[in-house]
Amino acid sequence: MGVSLTKAAQWTSCGSGKLELTPMNESLLKEILCFVEKLGFQHPQEAELVFEAPLQWSTTLVASDFKTDYDIRDLEVQSHEKDSEGHPLLQLSPPTVWVRSFSQLSKLVHFADYKKLEEVRACLQENRDPLLKIFGPCFANFTEREDTHSNVPHLIDEDQVKDSELKLKLFHLVQNMDQQLLKNLLQKISEQVRLDPTTVKNDIELLKRFCSEGEKRVLKSVRYTSDYEFENGCRAPLWRQLHSEICYLVIEPCDTDELYITCSTTGVFINGGIKHEGAESGYERTSEMYKDLVTLLKSQSPYFAENIKKQDFAVQELPSTQRIQHVESVDMEEQGQPQRSYEQHEKNVHDKARQQHTLNKASGEKKYEPCPRWRNHGLMSPSWYVIIPYKMCQQSHIIKRCKTPAGAMPVELSSESSLESEEEEEQSECRPENNIDLPSEYWQIQKLVKYLKGGDQTATVLTLCAMMDFNLMQETCQLAIRDVGGLEVLINLLDTDEVKCKIGSLKILRKISHNVQIRQTIVDMGGLQSIVKILDSPVKDLRALAAETIANVARFRRARRTVRQYGGIKKLVKLLDCVPNLANLTETKEKDVEVARCGTLALWSCSKSTKNKEAIHKAGGIPLLGRLLKSQHENMLIPVVGTLQECASEESYRIAIQTEGMIKDLVKNLSSDNDELQMHCASAIFKCAEDKQTRDLVRKYKGLHPLVSLLQKVNNKQLLAAATGAIWKCSISVENVAKFQEYKALETLIGLLTDQPEEVLVNVVGALGEFAQIPASKAIIHKSGGIKSLVNLLAGTNQALLVNVTKAVGAYATDKANMLIIDQLDGVRLVWSLLKNPSADVQSSAAWALCPCIENAKDGGEMVRSLVGGLELIVNLLKSTNNEVLASICAAIAKIAKDKENLAVLTDHGVIPLLGKLTNTTDDRLRCYLAEAIGHCCMWGSNRKSFGEAGAVAPLVRYLKSKDSTVHQSTAMALYQLSKDPNNCITMHEKGVVKPLIHIMGSNEEMLQEAAAGCIRNIRLLALANRKARLFY
Repeated sequence: MGVSLTKAAQWTSCGSGKLELTPMNESLLKEILCFVEKLGFQHPQEAELVFEAPLQWSTTLVASDFKTDYDIRDLEVQSHEKDSEGHPLLQLSPPTVWVRSFSQLSKLVHFADYKKLEEVRACLQENRDPLLKIFGPCFANFTEREDTHSNVPHLIDEDQVKDSELKLKLFHLVQNMDQQLLKNLLQKISEQVRLDPTTVKNDIELLKRFCSEGEKRVLKSVRYTSDYEFENGCRAPLWRQLHSEICYLVIEPCDTDELYITCSTTGVFINGGIKHEGAESGYERTSEMYKDLVTLLKSQSPYFAENIKKQDFAVQELPSTQRIQHVESVDMEEQGQPQRSYEQHEKNVHDKARQQHTLNKASGEKKYEPCPRWRNHGLMSPSWYVIIPYKMCQQSHIIKRCKTPAGAMPVELSSESSLESEEEEEQSECRPENNIDLPSEYWQIQKLVKYLKGGDQTATVLTLCAMMDFNLMQETCQLAIRDVGGLEVLINLLDTDEVKCKIGSLKILRKISHNVQIRQTIVDMGGLQSIVKILDSPVKDLRALAAETIANVARFRRARRTVRQYGGIKKLVKLLDCVPNLANLTETKEKDVEVARCGTLALWSCSKSTKNKEAIHKAGGIPLLGRLLKSQHENMLIPVVGTLQECASEESYRIAIQTEGMIKDLVKNLSSDNDELQMHCASAIFKCAEDKQTRDLVRKYKGLHPLVSLLQKVNNKQLLAAATGAIWKCSISVENVAKFQEYKALETLIGLLTDQPEEVLVNVVGALGEFAQIPASKAIIHKSGGIKSLVNLLAGTNQALLVNVTKAVGAYATDKANMLIIDQLDGVRLVWSLLKNPSADVQSSAAWALCPCIENAKDGGEMVRSLVGGLELIVNLLKSTNNEVLASICAAIAKIAKDKENLAVLTDHGVIPLLGKLTNTTDDRLRCYLAEAIGHCCMWGSNRKSFGEAGAVAPLVRYLKSKDSTVHQSTAMALYQLSKDPNNCITMHEKGVVKPLIHIMGSNEEMLQEAAAGCIRNIRLLALANRKARLFY
């Protein structure tokens, strides 16, 4: 009832639900029921002992089930026997029953008759720790110790000797029953042959052989959900290994949907849908348990069951050394073996580690080695496989924080934004090849950690000070602390009430958390939750250290999510409330400023998550960041601006940065001497300058010249990328381009078109494309030789760069001198070839660029015809589903169709029906260019009639209802051309085209007037001809 429940019982929902319906649980319930029934007559005095608190559960018994010795009133029942305070020892108020002694419990199960096991099950499910209620907390705590019999007498109260003696006897009876129960279960378990990682892996490898094409194919695919394999062969996360699970598979049979399968030591079964590594749900069993994968697949896939018999397939029985008995680990003394001391255990661990390093080096294989803490738990040995129960993680020498997600963190249905940058997500660990080569500091730190584990408060503080004397930024020292279990101790110190111990622990954690594996291990152990709690501490030094540690740890997605889920964002924002720019700061104010600086550092790390950005905004972080932005200290400004530029990707932040007046401060800091600060300021302007108001503010506060000055720092690529990005976005406004011209920015940017990383080139080319808004820029780039550099970039593969390059080439092709150079450099062919790019953005940008190239080329028609297969490629792109691609292709077709020969080729490739299919669109941008293309394509042969047969006329009439005047103009031109076919005129008249065309005839646009009038004229002429025909023939 004590250890057997916590270590042997099998619970649903990761240990927090109900008892599973398994043979082991049934056996356990029967043993407990037998003990309860016998205790009443074998030990009557002990059975009469009153519990410290009643056992309470929902029962199926009713008043009529009880006999004499009970007061029965309607539906309620009370026993005659009462405790010293007058409470009945048994009370029933359906459906709840309260029992206060084993005697009454024995009678109740007797009354339950055939429902005995159900009552015992319900009682244990609703009283997960029954010994706590029976004996009280003092006795219950000793159920987890190894020296129970020798220590329990010290709990006896001398004033209650008699009751204590009975309680002690009953306690020993329960303990003996508990140990006997574990031995019986262990014996049954050991008789069963279970699956192990090696067996499962062999089965999977055999199944993969039958996924190939051909006659032997019986499965489509077999894959793991995780590529990471622990040294014990398991791929399941540690907290699921505690539930005997080995790995998770996704198997796709040939005749059914995908199967999501869990392989465990007890067999294999279908789970709730674990599709990828890191899933937080779907672990529940949704099918019966099968002995192996082949048996499961036979039951789920008739095709597999039928065809596997035809294959030369047999799962080989593993040798006896590989087919292993599964043993649920319990305390050593319960198995009749003396427990080794911690020191001896630790020594053996390091000996094994050294042996394993030697083996790995000899075999030439790269082995991943997770935290030695896992090895200490028995999860790392390659030669044996033991599942460690959750309770072992709470022993005195093992960290208490080995939490399951059910107890560690609330499940969040939606993941972090896919746009979130991820610097290091779950990187694999690289360790020294051999411990023999480790420096002396490694072993000295390990000795200090041992002292840290066993010392009192004073010794702990002194040891922490001694550890800080080492260079904790050195990786060897960081791993030394972790390898000997020092992280567990440091994290546990955070939960103490001793301020000095907390400060010492945080100072060490702050430094060692620069290591990737260290910070991931801190999160795995639940240490981040404790650090977040310290943010509420009244001690300012603690708050500052905690925030700075969070800044280091929260550099990967899972850590950032943990900070948010435990309320860390709100707490960090509160730290920012200070006045940083006072002339004379008192010591208290200086500490407040330091706390705010550390809080900003933490928010900077956390702000890489979209949800954290929203949380910072909701917590009121923007005004506080705006106040800190006025600080004179660079160490404060860098994290503040870093946080702002990270958050500026969200529109709400960009608006807030404008309204809070931060643009002026960002511009001011562009002139700082600190490159990092300049980079973050330029990056913030880069993101905010998407909005016109921001661009105007940058010009107003004279920020354009400092941005151009930053282009001289060509050796700092990050700063150069930020500065060119800011110039690009600011140059969207023509007024800013004129200012940039004054500062000779264009010439400098042209010089950056070569020998620069792609992130710089994307911004430089983007800026050059915007500079083309001013005609003078086209002459400058012609003289500076920039066209050749742009054309050379068309051969690249970076999609963002290709989009900007094609846009720039198209912008400068509007100048005939530049177009001549582009044509000579074969630039048109390169742009045309980009229509084959898989990116829709590149396709549309290339098509837009072709329009000015065709229009301004010396002989555009001949140039297009010289491109073999070019026109067929253009026509095929009319099948795209992207409206921007379709609009750009229609615009290009309108230019190409001006040449009669090219129009004939387009017609032969089937351009007419494809254009006709697009006419039902509601996108005004596409309507405009589609109508223009139709108008120009009418100029060849019977194309007008073909458009009418393709059903293109009636939808075009509806275009005249659009509110976009450009749609009206191109539609009127198209209708005029189509109206030259009589059948089209009839269709137009039927659809009511005359009235809107008469309205358009009043337009100020001469071409629009002529097109509308011409269309009405053709309709009228057809009507007159028809009338004459009826009168004279």
